[in-house]
Amino acid sequence: MTFWRRVREDIAAAKLRDPAARGSLEIALLYPGLHAIWAHRLWHALWRRRVRFVARAGSQVTRWLTGIEIHPGATIGRRFFIDHGMGVVIGETAEIGDDVMLYHGVTLGGRMLDGG
Repeated sequence: MTFWRRVREDIAAAKLRDPAARGSLEIALLYPGLHAIWAHRLWHALWRRRVRFVARAGSQVTRWLTGIEIHPGATIGRRFFIDHGMGVVIGETAEIGDDVMLYHGVTLGGRMLDGG
């Protein structure tokens, strides 16, 4: 799927799930949940290519800008939408499917030191 097709799909998902959404331009420019997801895609690609320090550093900058922390190792499906995302934390072990919506204050991920 092309980059721009994915962006349009994300904006459409936000319109579908947020009754306060007024238009595509507003969503693209003013929704920090989407900005966090878009940045995560970049950091996740670097993580998978084993450029891990840069990916982690970038994810921290995104957290500082959006208030949403997504570990670059987390797996996130399509049409994921974070509404009012301040305080959302998605850990490295989190696996999120397609068509998922989260609100503020949600933490996802494991608490054990052993993988699995």
